[in-house]
Amino acid sequence: MFGRIRMAVIVAAVGATAALAAAGPVSLYVSSGNTGSVLAYDATTGAFQRTFASGGGLVEPEGIAFGPDGNLYVSSRSNQVLRYDGKTGAFRGAFAGGHGLTDPAGIAFGGPGNDLFVGSGVPDVGSGGNQVLRFDGRTGAFKAFVDPANAGGLVDPEGLRFGPDGLLYVLSSDAGEVLRYDPATNAFKDKFVAHAASGNLLDPTDLVFGADGDLYVSSAETSEVKRYDGRTGAFKGNFIAAGAGGLNEAEGLAFGANGNLLVASELGNAVLEYDAATGTFARALVTAGSGGIAEPTFMTVGPSPGPAAIPLPPAVVPGLLGLGGLIGLTRRRRG
Repeated sequence: MFGRIRMAVIVAAVGATAALAAAGPVSLYVSSGNTGSVLAYDATTGAFQRTFASGGGLVEPEGIAFGPDGNLYVSSRSNQVLRYDGKTGAFRGAFAGGHGLTDPAGIAFGGPGNDLFVGSGVPDVGSGGNQVLRFDGRTGAFKAFVDPANAGGLVDPEGLRFGPDGLLYVLSSDAGEVLRYDPATNAFKDKFVAHAASGNLLDPTDLVFGADGDLYVSSAETSEVKRYDGRTGAFKGNFIAAGAGGLNEAEGLAFGANGNLLVASELGNAVLEYDAATGTFARALVTAGSGGIAEPTFMTVGPSPGPAAIPLPPAVVPGLLGLGGLIGLTRRRRG
């Protein structure tokens, strides 16, 4: 039974790009922290396409995922998860927030009901962090959370990912560990990768399961990507060596259009590509500074964007005609 579940999840996770490619052009979407925007690139050539999402209060975007409705969801330092139209990038409103959500990073849809799970980080003031919050995947209504008292030592959660066993894998970044939770009960299950046996995992940011079933984790502080047995959590070695190809602070991970592993080089302002079988450097898919990219964090692959939404001029926006004439609009731009 586990084998069937495992294969189904791996096919879903790794084969998703191939399925997308069969349906049409595929793009790589990257959270660009210092521009407060999500940038879109051709997933095959790395060519910059356009600034896909910005505004709506988006501050230092991190976690990014396409939802069941096809829209793009992005975690923001404004302590919210914001929603953008999956084709045009137009802002569709704040989807989730409150209930102690603090400095959110990784996000993932899954579990019973395909809900949205969000890591709530270390609070700057007071309490509310170091937990995983859960919101209804359709409405954004708060449902439940893994609170600090029952979180198994979770400290500053970063990347979140559903594994082949149906459990939620969460990076405890400050502890350098990978923890597992049961989405059916919100209960802590175990430390899948404990720091003492992690191969010196430091400040991990993102994680992804490969076609081989193994777990790959970015170690930001050491500029490496580490590899763990997908069944046992045993450390199997550094898949990408420190600084390989100019990697400088490894952040988000994703499998690209050709199946190779993509890594966001935060301080290199680039997205680097590595051979999926050997971990050797292949190329800079997104070259340094392309499209204005600055401190990239999380990434995802999805259908290529349609034309950008064109705002209506003030003269035709309902409710903006005052008795004395036009009321001007001020649009705050980011990036």
